[in-house]
Amino acid sequence: MKKEGKKNAILWQLFKATFTLSAFTFGGGFVIVSLMKKKFVEELGWLDEEEMLDITAIAQSSPGPIPINASVILGYRMSGIVGALVAVIGTALPPMFIISLIAVFYTQFRENAIIATALQVMRAGVAAVIFDVVINLAKNVCKTKRMLYIGLMIIAFIATYIFGVSAMLVILTCLAIGIIDLFIDLRKKEVDV
Repeated sequence: MKKEGKKNAILWQLFKATFTLSAFTFGGGFVIVSLMKKKFVEELGWLDEEEMLDITAIAQSSPGPIPINASVILGYRMSGIVGALVAVIGTALPPMFIISLIAVFYTQFRENAIIATALQVMRAGVAAVIFDVVINLAKNVCKTKRMLYIGLMIIAFIATYIFGVSAMLVILTCLAIGIIDLFIDLRKKEVDV
């Protein structure tokens, strides 16, 4: 019975955390991933920095919205399939409610000067949070001290932002290089054994 109560407490905390993060996060997936890191790594201690980086990479590389993808992985990590469902529901409900409300009052929202100004101001905050995510991800890549990863990060940035290469092409290319690197490492280990 004690074990069941602890599991329910974790599920409730998982739901509250994902619901709150989703309800008060503006700016898309990169923003919520940064806030998830602060919540689940720094505050709750459920994950370590490397796990969150892995979750971020998988969430970005998978089809679908980044927050939902990250929630599935995080929830599954915490409490299996039930945890994944709880985290997804917590993440999906706030945007569903907010977008439904905006859809009903779209004309009034579009023409309201106060809301238009609030949205403009929020863009500045969103840009700052996205910049924070970029810096944190770059620091984590540099911490690996692998020149391949650091070089890929720099080349991907240049390819995407200077030459306009599709982000999907960059992600797939990095994935292919990562898989090749993994096989080379595995072969080295086989030869050493």
